[in-house]
Amino acid sequence: MTAPALTGPALTGPAPLPLAELHASLADPLLDAMTFLNEVTTRYPGAVSFAPGRPYEGFFEPEDVPAYLDAYLDHLAATGLSRDAIRTTLFQYGPTKGVIADLVARTLANDEGLAVAPEALVLTVGAQEGMLLTLRALCAGPDDVVLVSSPCYVGVTGAARLLDLATVPVPEGPDGGPDPAAVQAAAQAVRASGRRPRALYVVPDFANPSGTSMPVEARARLLATAAAADLLVIEDNPYGFFARDAAERPTLKALDRDRRVVYLGSFAKTCFPGARLGYVVADQEVAGPGGRRSLLADELAKLKSMTTVNTPALSQAVIGGMLLTHDCRLRAANAPATAHYAANMAALLAELERHFPAAERARLGLSWNVPEGGFFAVLTVGFAADDAAMERCARDFGVLWTPMAPFYPAGGGEHRLRLSISSLTPGQITDGVGRLADFIRAETAHAVAR
Repeated sequence: MTAPALTGPALTGPAPLPLAELHASLADPLLDAMTFLNEVTTRYPGAVSFAPGRPYEGFFEPEDVPAYLDAYLDHLAATGLSRDAIRTTLFQYGPTKGVIADLVARTLANDEGLAVAPEALVLTVGAQEGMLLTLRALCAGPDDVVLVSSPCYVGVTGAARLLDLATVPVPEGPDGGPDPAAVQAAAQAVRASGRRPRALYVVPDFANPSGTSMPVEARARLLATAAAADLLVIEDNPYGFFARDAAERPTLKALDRDRRVVYLGSFAKTCFPGARLGYVVADQEVAGPGGRRSLLADELAKLKSMTTVNTPALSQAVIGGMLLTHDCRLRAANAPATAHYAANMAALLAELERHFPAAERARLGLSWNVPEGGFFAVLTVGFAADDAAMERCARDFGVLWTPMAPFYPAGGGEHRLRLSISSLTPGQITDGVGRLADFIRAETAHAVAR
């Protein structure tokens, strides 16, 4: 039997969705820049890559994961939980604020001298979620403005873009971090425009992308400026654990005496990124109708319940087991990693000095900063360090880096590039700087010829 012939108009695909009718952030060049970087990395897998700010994989062992999970299960059993209760903790939806807040609080006390009540913590899907929740909670409407250091981590400017929040850049001062006088001036200008400067975002330790760190005196001045300008401070601290001594460089939160600082933490660099686990310390009191009192952490949890619902219990269990294994002292546990990154940074700076003596630096218009640690250093070059230049460098010289322009919210950085040393070995750094030196000389010569 023959099937009946289909009649009617020819079938066609759906009409494409106009980009102009989607959220405006999707047309933001910032998103394209990050996508381009990922694509270039994939196209040139053999290149020495100074681009990714990810931890060195030599510190990860697959067999550690079940060992950490077992450590956490033993911990739960030791607290008196039954097998059924342990099953529920691991396999069911859990508390929105998380299940290992007590262990995180102990770690912050041991490593940072921070006295944090567990109920003031929210465990998040990476620090990025914590950033998004914090911005959404603090900014009530279109007139609320977030001040950001410039250059600035693209995660916070991207999150603000997704939320339709305005950001105002504040230039870094000579000591690193946002200049207090510039913060005050920016806050005054925002108020003069009829808007409210709500918060200041800052990475005080080994900042991404600049690699700079704030001296203690500058931290105290910044907090005083924030108080005078009635600003909350959003402190992002993914790299501070790699400082050799927390007592010499306390976090802004450790110096906070009036609960002005909301603290974003992450286990991506100190444990491993695959767990996607971060946290927010939000101990600010919130006054509600009828005299109701809560913590800002409780309000963040409300928002989280409508986004990711809760943070995966298995990820929390593995990180919790890692914390327990190391007696909730990540700074000591990360001592080998701290030494590795410090050696890598020293190798990078030494190789730059070796390839570019002072006279040649002057001729090429080349300079770089000297970070005290962390993952990143920044070069200033005599040519446009844009996506096209990066691709030429990858294709012709076999080395990758990150253009700095996307890190400047109001423009700038066109002649600067970021080098990350975190995922490389000293040998790769030596090889990569040699290739980079050849590229810089060739590119500068071409720029002069043009």
